[in-house]
Amino acid sequence: MYKFERNIPLDTSYDVIVVGGGPSGCTAAIASAREGARTLLIEATSALGGMGTNGLVPAWCPFSDKEKIIYRGLAEKIFTAVKKEMPHIKPDALDWVPIDHEVLKRVYDDMVITSGAKILFNTFLSAVETDDKGNVTAIIVSNKSGLKAYQAKVYVDCTGDADLAFWAGAKWQKGEDNTGLDLQPATHCFVLTNVDMYGYMTSPHMHGSNPNSIIHQILADGKYPLIPDGHVCHEILGPGTIGFNAGHIWKIDNTKPETVSEGLILGRKIAEEFRKALAHYNPSTYGNAFLVSTGSLLGVRESRRIIGDYILTVDDYASRKSFPDEICRNSYYIDVHGSKAAALAKGKLSPYGVGESHGIPYRCLTPKGLNNVLVAGRSISCERMVQGSIRVMPTCLAMGEAAGLAASLAASNDGKVRDIDVQHLRKRLLEEGAYIL
Repeated sequence: MYKFERNIPLDTSYDVIVVGGGPSGCTAAIASAREGARTLLIEATSALGGMGTNGLVPAWCPFSDKEKIIYRGLAEKIFTAVKKEMPHIKPDALDWVPIDHEVLKRVYDDMVITSGAKILFNTFLSAVETDDKGNVTAIIVSNKSGLKAYQAKVYVDCTGDADLAFWAGAKWQKGEDNTGLDLQPATHCFVLTNVDMYGYMTSPHMHGSNPNSIIHQILADGKYPLIPDGHVCHEILGPGTIGFNAGHIWKIDNTKPETVSEGLILGRKIAEEFRKALAHYNPSTYGNAFLVSTGSLLGVRESRRIIGDYILTVDDYASRKSFPDEICRNSYYIDVHGSKAAALAKGKLSPYGVGESHGIPYRCLTPKGLNNVLVAGRSISCERMVQGSIRVMPTCLAMGEAAGLAASLAASNDGKVRDIDVQHLRKRLLEEGAYIL
């Protein structure tokens, strides 16, 4: 072991610090600053939005319960702002709506900045300091300026991997047995341009669930061995431009950078293999297609989940449960990819009907053992199968707004996230347009 000691600058000018600028981090920062808290949003990449921007996910998961929009408040505002800049999208479209990644970047930038929050790009969380009473006393980040410590009253962990909570000593779960060996596979999204649009719109949908998809011929012929399976989701992003969420990459643990590095390298090869295969088997549509971009982030579906004051269960999901402290609703199906958990989920839980959803309680955002930390996003406290539902962007947007608002309330008092008036939190969420029961 190497003992590292150094005096570094300390910044104490913020009430709330949000770490991670994905969907939950953006709405957390906006909501916190909107309430008057001095708020800093720290993001490891050069753009906000996570998988919806840097990761090139081509479409939003559904915003509705098949009857009405249920991810409201800031989530709806962001969703609507992006649709307005996409002329081929109907204004009333709610489910599986394509994403213009560059528009979404600008929407996040503008909404975070106009809320009053500050953004720090290209900055990594590198260490967390705690006392012996369950308080985070400072975080240490690294960027081109070197190391710097930040001290706030409340911290919101939106890293997607519960990094801040984990380094602060929170208990956690990962996969089936915490080894990470059975995590859901990742996907490396990509974009093709110069696609013939008439051919695209008249060709059978390529997902493996469609028996007429050409993916079955591609897999059977074996000429493109890097294409692993029939997972092929795709959407029209713009003129002649198609976004793909396709293929699976196994043995990726986002808490182990070595596996992510290997996955990115393989993912770029898989994207080019898809381009070649599509040009081969559907030349009239993809013969002149050009691989214009692959995601700068790997599409990781799961890693750590905190153990919070409440663990959302499969029974809660199946019973469409509501909670007295719920801070948002969710109606997305149990979407667990290619693992033992997927086999358990398949056929066990009936799909939600029209108008059905379940609540997510505030207690899922509060990690046991920590006083001034909240977690939002795919790492909240829940059973693994339920994580396959709550991990998607609309739900993360809604959770983030609640976390940011709660953080501002805690910061205005003693910094303890359990001491806030949860009913006041719910009242403020409703005033801002949230959908809760």
